[in-house]
Amino acid sequence: MKIAILGYGRMGKEIEKIALERGHEIVLKVDKGESYDISKADIAIDFSIPESAFKNITHCFLNGVPVVSGTTGWLEKYEEAVAVCNKNNGAFIYASNFSIGVNIFFELNKQLSKMMSQLEAYKVSIEEIHHTKKLDAPSGTAITLAEGIIDTSENTQWELTENTNTKDLSIPITAKRIPNVPGTHTISYDSNVDSIEIKHTAHNRKGFALGAVIAAEWLVGKKGVYTMKDVLNIL
Repeated sequence: MKIAILGYGRMGKEIEKIALERGHEIVLKVDKGESYDISKADIAIDFSIPESAFKNITHCFLNGVPVVSGTTGWLEKYEEAVAVCNKNNGAFIYASNFSIGVNIFFELNKQLSKMMSQLEAYKVSIEEIHHTKKLDAPSGTAITLAEGIIDTSENTQWELTENTNTKDLSIPITAKRIPNVPGTHTISYDSNVDSIEIKHTAHNRKGFALGAVIAAEWLVGKKGVYTMKDVLNIL
C-alpha cells in the first residue's frame, strides 16, 4: 500500500514507522504549508493541524484518494467534507482517536451511561490530560465521550470548565496540559456516598498510529464514509 502522510509531526513519524514495519511504502510526507501531488498514493493518512485538515481531506477526494483522518479541531466542516467525499465517490474514515483500546472505551462509556442514566444521585464529569503541544481543548476524544453520554442519557450538552458543578444536564469537561502525556481520559460518576470511574491511559502514541494504519488497510478498495466501529466490527 502506498501511503501519503499529511502532517509530519510526532504522530506522522510514528505512523511512518508502523506503516513501514507492516510492509507499506510511504510515497509522500507533507508538513504544514507545503504544496504536494497526491496522485501516487493509494491512501492518505491525515494528522495535520485544524487549519489544514479540511483542505487536505477534500484535496484527496477530488483526486480520487481515500482518506483516514485523525486531526481534531476542524469538525465544524465535517459534514461538508462528507458531502465532497460522496459527490466524488470517495472513501473516508474520521476518528477522534484511532486507538483500539480507546474505541473499546467509547463503547464501555456508552454502556455505563445507560446504566447510570436511571440514577439521579450521580453527576457525570470528564477529565482529559494531554501533552502541552496539543492545540485543541477539550480533546476530540473527550468530545466523543461526551457525545456518547448525551446519546444515552438525559444530558443535553458538554461544557469546558474547571468547575464540575455545572448545570444539571451539562457534562463538565476539564482539560489539563502536562508535558509528555500521550492522553488520559477519565469518566467519573459522583454521588454523596461514592464514586464510579472508568479510565483509559495511553502509554505512548503507538496505539493511535497502529489504529490509523489498520484503518487505512481496511479502507483501501472501499467507497463511502465509515467509522472505527466499522473497522473493528463493533456492533
